[in-house]
Amino acid sequence: MSPKSPIGDIETFQNPGRARDYTIRMQIPEFTCLCPRTGQPDFATLELEYVPDKLCVELKSLKLYVWSFRDRGTFHEAVTNEIVDRLVTALDPKFLRLAARFNVRGGIYTTIVSERRRDGWVAQEPVILP
Repeated sequence: MSPKSPIGDIETFQNPGRARDYTIRMQIPEFTCLCPRTGQPDFATLELEYVPDKLCVELKSLKLYVWSFRDRGTFHEAVTNEIVDRLVTALDPKFLRLAARFNVRGGIYTTIVSERRRDGWVAQEPVILP
């Protein structure tokens, strides 16, 4: 039986570097869900980046959460935003962006980018070295 919604809690741990803003980036190359129209599998690489506040995501729980979409039919746009909403709820980060880069289907590559920025938070200016 296929789950109707993602399973698994997203576990967190205390940010060990709260004294400064820093970015956590990760790639999740084995994301799968099902096309809600055809039932065929859709494959994507998820590129997650966030600036933590008090909490960071525990990787094994994130992996299990992402795997829970494997047998669920959902549109690319819906699943990307759903994952962002869940991570924002669990982490309350200063900034979070998720790019879901789906493999080709019908000759079309689809990339969905969704982000959330805490009100009032401003990113540090990048340093460009010669």
